[in-house]
Amino acid sequence: MHFIKFNNLLLVIALVSTTLVSCYAYPGFNFGWGGRNHGSRGGRGISYGLSPQFYQFSCPQANDIVMSVLEKAMARNMRIAASLLRLHFHDCFVQGCDASILLDDSPAIVSEKNSGPNKNSVRGFEVIDEIKAKLEEACPQTVSCADILALAARGSTILSGGPNWELPLGRRDSSKASLIGSNNNIPPPNATIENLITFFKRQGLDEVDLVSLSGAHTIGVARCATFKQRLYNQNGKNEADVSIIERTFFFGLKTMCPRLGGDNNISPLDFGSPRMFDNTYFKLILQGRSLLNSDQVLLKGGVKKTQELVKKYAQDEGLFFQQFAISMVKMGNLRPITGFNGQVRKNCRRPN
Repeated sequence: MHFIKFNNLLLVIALVSTTLVSCYAYPGFNFGWGGRNHGSRGGRGISYGLSPQFYQFSCPQANDIVMSVLEKAMARNMRIAASLLRLHFHDCFVQGCDASILLDDSPAIVSEKNSGPNKNSVRGFEVIDEIKAKLEEACPQTVSCADILALAARGSTILSGGPNWELPLGRRDSSKASLIGSNNNIPPPNATIENLITFFKRQGLDEVDLVSLSGAHTIGVARCATFKQRLYNQNGKNEADVSIIERTFFFGLKTMCPRLGGDNNISPLDFGSPRMFDNTYFKLILQGRSLLNSDQVLLKGGVKKTQELVKKYAQDEGLFFQQFAISMVKMGNLRPITGFNGQVRKNCRRPN
């Protein structure tokens, strides 16, 4: 400011103006006016008060800390990469990407961990705890648990051989969970293609996002209980889904997933390259060797758009990677809490 100081008032105005400019210039202090935002369009850059440079000054080492913890966790257990991707997905589909899935039961909270899609199924909470503890040591009460989930999902993808992407940051954490939302908004493994499209459209996501994000099943495993219906009672007539499942694959699945019992036995979602983030998942769908009904209906559900995308991604891994990155950003932008709304939890398992 270049005012000649005639009185103290002009000095105060100059100082206030400079302070406000500084707040906007430093992404770590991004106010993100507007609070909880609804919907999401587009795939990259700054969105709804979020910015890839949000922690540039307040915690520049945030991503390095996340990646360091992930590398050690994945060295102990490669399944953790898929588990962390799934945590982010199951968080964002409930009440936006607000880390509500991380909240434990308390007198005031019924945890989303108790929902049908999550109970005895979602994993990776201890890794998030470890990341949070290290970030609190380096940058106290700065990096939100919601952003940790987003960073961990991206890091898990990269460390599994998948794409990188510019990740908007600046989400804040919810102090509430929604058990009802978790039960009602997360697509089940036996969903029809119509059900899947409906679940995604509720979130502002389209068929392209549905197919590309389903490609996350290129890593990870599923419990026998999630695909047993395909093997023994696909149409409610005690019959298998034999017209769609490749014969050798079918009998192999029956060996590890019997009609009675064995519900917690696990099988890779992509048995071709279960630890690598690649496009083998789509190739297996074309061969009739996808594990879940919700995978196979992308091709056999009668929707031309999803059928074409499965074939394109099976042929072109680069195209799949490109769209997966765009759709992950789009999903990660679902109704974030920003600005002075919400909080940055000290412990991801409970509100401050």
